Amino acid sequence: MRTTLLRRAAVTTAALGLALTTAPAVAQAETTATFTNAPVRVTVTVQGPDGLLFQKKIFTWGHDVTTATGGTHKCDGTNGSAHATKVPTPTAALDHAAKRNGFTWDGTWYASFDDFSVDTVKGVNGGGSAYWSISVNGTPTPVGGCQFEIENGDQVAFTWTSF
Repeated sequence: MRTTLLRRAAVTTAALGLALTTAPAVAQAETTATFTNAPVRVTVTVQGPDGLLFQKKIFTWGHDVTTATGGTHKCDGTNGSAHATKVPTPTAALDHAAKRNGFTWDGTWYASFDDFSVDTVKGVNGGGSAYWSISVNGTPTPVGGCQFEIENGDQVAFTWTSF
């Protein structure tokens, strides 16, 4: 019986010692994981009323976005207090895709939503009868394109959608 108690005490002491020595490593790993605005590789697709306008894999992250109509504003997931830290977003992905592939897009800034509304992509305007819808992995985003977090491997689509 005494041997059993000594073994239990030894095992408990060893387990506690192991837990205490690995705690700093676990804390370090969690600290590293808090950087959420790391570049992600996503596929950006732009589908116009007459067919595919653009499709390509790109690297992107949340950043300030400038449009002719809307001006310069953050587009990094902190918009509308959606996220506490910066994250990659669909509209930031569209912006990176346009800059790196030689096409333009434009959007109106709505301060009340703290977000852009995409108005024109590659010269195609929604006008009064259509708009550019945003979806990620086939699901419409429930918030604006500067508020929704995208992740590595996501399929980001901007689709011309008539009313």
